[in-house]
Amino acid sequence: MAAASYPHAHRELDLRGLNCPLPVLRTKQALRDMAVGECIAVQVTDPHAVIDFRALCDTTGHQLLHETESGDVLTFWLEKGP
Repeated sequence: MAAASYPHAHRELDLRGLNCPLPVLRTKQALRDMAVGECIAVQVTDPHAVIDFRALCDTTGHQLLHETESGDVLTFWLEKGP
């Protein structure tokens, strides 16, 4: 079986243990300092983050490239939009 292939992350954020709205707010802040097209990988444990990260991408132009769940950790890969 081949290893899973995930988007290359230019930056990673470990936001495990933080609850809504902090993970999405800290991610928005990190995206401000990144170039268009760069990718950020964000680890969270807040189960509501799925809704929050999808809404962030729907309203800002960033793209949700991939998401995974491993135990209670959700990881989101976002590409910064224009």
